[in-house]
Amino acid sequence: MTSFGRSFLVLASCYFFTVYSRPRAFHLRNMDSFIRAVEKVEDSNPGLSPLALVRALRRTAGHDDVMTIHYLGASNNLTDAEVLETAILNASSFSFFDKAIHHIVTNYGEERGVVLAPDGTTVALAPLLLGIESGLKAQAEGTPPEGIFSLTLGRTLGLSFLSLKDFPPSFRLGPNGCWDSVDHPKLFKLSRPATLATDAVINGGMDGAILGTDLGGLPAPEEPPALSGVLKGYYSFVLGEGRGLDTVTRHVSARRREASRAILEPLDLHSQVMETLALVWRLEKTEWIACDTGVATAVKSGLEEFEHKYWDCPQIIPRCQWRAKAHQGTPIPLSIPLQFLYVHHTYEPSSPCLSFPNCSRDMRAMQRFHQEDRGWDDIGYSFVVGSDGYVYEGRGWKHLGTHTRGHNAIGYGVSIIGNYTAALPSRHAADLLRHRLVRCAVDGGWLAANFTIRGHRQAVNYTSCPGDALFSEIRGWEHFGE
Repeated sequence: MTSFGRSFLVLASCYFFTVYSRPRAFHLRNMDSFIRAVEKVEDSNPGLSPLALVRALRRTAGHDDVMTIHYLGASNNLTDAEVLETAILNASSFSFFDKAIHHIVTNYGEERGVVLAPDGTTVALAPLLLGIESGLKAQAEGTPPEGIFSLTLGRTLGLSFLSLKDFPPSFRLGPNGCWDSVDHPKLFKLSRPATLATDAVINGGMDGAILGTDLGGLPAPEEPPALSGVLKGYYSFVLGEGRGLDTVTRHVSARRREASRAILEPLDLHSQVMETLALVWRLEKTEWIACDTGVATAVKSGLEEFEHKYWDCPQIIPRCQWRAKAHQGTPIPLSIPLQFLYVHHTYEPSSPCLSFPNCSRDMRAMQRFHQEDRGWDDIGYSFVVGSDGYVYEGRGWKHLGTHTRGHNAIGYGVSIIGNYTAALPSRHAADLLRHRLVRCAVDGGWLAANFTIRGHRQAVNYTSCPGDALFSEIRGWEHFGE
């Protein structure tokens, strides 16, 4: 790393999070707990506006940096009534909200200021709340939202790209991590050293951009919903039987990648990030950084990686999140890129899974059956698609599966949870495989560009998998081969 990169990394790290080694008291860290705490404040303060509440939360977490003040104003620059409401908030809930919102990464790789959402993803609260505040401020003033992208994603992405510009683009974003417990989450440990733009920070940023844009688009006379209502509607949705996400028309967390892309892709993201960085440097009086000739190139390559990783690829729930057992023995590496993708249905479980808890339960049941009844080393599939909006990691991209006898070394096996003999999976679940996972595989170098899709039954003569209905469907897909 160049001396510029080292000095910039130190500057950016100090700006966004502090690294601590001193242990802190644990508390339950999921979105439901955060929403309940917000509801408690709302219930004890009738008439409290959501804008005043979100400003008070920002003040509690100490997020009054110069760029935030530039767009949103200082959180302590409130009316007398709002000061009183903030004092009530601080007196009753300061400790909880401070720990829940203030984002840091310890030198042991623990990420704080993040919560586990009901859909199984992890979300940083700070960028989420900044986006919501920006939208509420615009709605209250009757003006277009200003600075939503800069506050939620632009600043973080730009500084992460530059701080690690001497590294390959894939190392400038992420990583994801694992919770100590999905049922009672207290500690979130990252899978590798953190960048400024961890997956949780990006998830929170995308959610903040979506919700802030939605709130900012409400008519000025309209009373905005309570903050707890905004969060519940987005994170605590329940999918009904039938077509799952196909019937959902509003924005929900399971569709954050599609929704954020629809909102942000029309923008010139390169110009937006460059303008955000220029603003940060002007406000921080560090304009000398702009003299580095590699800034534009670092942003360009970083954004290409961002679009691939967080827009082209589907969200993949890692093994640790669905509580997979360890692989028995030593995984066998694949020789990539592979030439084939074999489509399966699980048959049993026979019903589509519509939530993270149910999909995780199905994954564990299949792994248990494959390991204990069939004597395999692990769950057989490379990946499994749920009807909850997510793909679940099985053997993954790198390791040999046990899914298509005689063909495991030359193709990935991807199964959709459910029995598709007579019915089709939801359109959203099918598209996760047909478009998102396939594009991710090709662009990531895991699948050959001229790959072939085949049904399980085409490779072996003893199964009707992936079911008559699904097999008839995939015969019309691009790259299908007889």
